[in-house]
Amino acid sequence: MKTSSVDQLILDMVAHEPDHFTSQNIYEGLKTMLPAVNRSTVYRSLDRLVGAGKVSVSDVGTGSLVYELVGQGIHHHLVCRQCQQIICISLEDVEQFFNQVEQKSRYKIITNHLILYGICENCLDSGKSAP
Repeated sequence: MKTSSVDQLILDMVAHEPDHFTSQNIYEGLKTMLPAVNRSTVYRSLDRLVGAGKVSVSDVGTGSLVYELVGQGIHHHLVCRQCQQIICISLEDVEQFFNQVEQKSRYKIITNHLILYGICENCLDSGKSAP
């Protein structure tokens, strides 16, 4: 099995789903297509793709790094503390906040990643939320 084929399958996987993938998610997805693939091959492939700037890796505080396709524009994340669901927040949704912080603090914000934590609607509705 060529590493380039694993790289391409990973790119296809992250390009066609709006989710953020852990290495475990990617491994499990690839295992259905390539039963002989092993975890170390997936890790090396992810490292190559991140190094090549094709895939980004983020620590969103869920206990596992998450991967997504580069080129989806600058966006931020909202993470559920109960079920670990991750949703994207557009730059436009937080741009005014960044501008206000810059004006008030006299800092130039250079971050390209904001993560907000909360409890999603499904967890609130199901009573899973912590008091």
